[in-house]
Amino acid sequence: MVRRRLGNTEYQVSPVAYGGIVSMSDGQKESDRYVKWAMDHGINYYDVAPTYGDAQEKLGNSLRPYRNDVYLACKTEQRGAKGAEEALKESMRLLHTDYFDNYQLHGLVSVAEVETVFGKGGAMEVIMPLHEQGVLRKLGITCHNEDAALRAMELYDFDTVLFPLNWHMNMEYSFGNRVVMTAKARGMGIQGMKSLIDRAWINEEEREKSMFPKSWCKPIDADNTPLRVAAMKYALSLGADTLVPPGNFHDFSFAVEHIDECLENPLDEKDITLLKQSLKDVRKYPFFDI
Repeated sequence: MVRRRLGNTEYQVSPVAYGGIVSMSDGQKESDRYVKWAMDHGINYYDVAPTYGDAQEKLGNSLRPYRNDVYLACKTEQRGAKGAEEALKESMRLLHTDYFDNYQLHGLVSVAEVETVFGKGGAMEVIMPLHEQGVLRKLGITCHNEDAALRAMELYDFDTVLFPLNWHMNMEYSFGNRVVMTAKARGMGIQGMKSLIDRAWINEEEREKSMFPKSWCKPIDADNTPLRVAAMKYALSLGADTLVPPGNFHDFSFAVEHIDECLENPLDEKDITLLKQSLKDVRKYPFFDI
């Protein structure tokens, strides 16, 4: 599989990343099978977080034979220094590692939360020294809020950003454009999430009865390959270095199997027409507050 440089870092990563939710709740043998499949298909970037149920434990065990061959990214949802230190130690224990290739502030939802992280007693008091020591080799942010992402970028020279780059939300609201423009100007690696998402779930029952119960938003129907491919191309056209598909093996494997097609045949007018037609059916179900 082709490698793509992650921003201005020296990391050469697969254009699709393995999101830890794929390993969540499915059992250790299944996680082992998923990771072996991913490694066999050239995936070298793995991303996980403490909030993903048992994913750290499962993925940590599955990656033990491959740790020196992959880039492992983790996250912290903790906003205070003490909580961040404890969470980091636990993540390292579960993932059987003494360093992370990328460590990210997870799910920043507001400017106020960013200020807390950078304030006295905030998580960055723990994170920055460990970065300088090489324990946390790169630092990043993950957000679903543009203002929070932009404020974090103002306060620190992060290496990466993980942000929704989704056809529906971008076409309808230009969601993500400001973040991508700023990240590119700063040389940050851009990781696109939610690229295969269609819309919000109508209700929890729809989610539970679907083939994607681990996905927080509804993916594009599994049998709609043209729309799925067009959506991936759209995310890449926005500037993603790598895509992190929704949290299930079906969507992950789909992205892996179609990424070469997306890179070799970028977004064109036919794809845009298809996406615009599909937008009519999903625009009343946005999955973020804009």
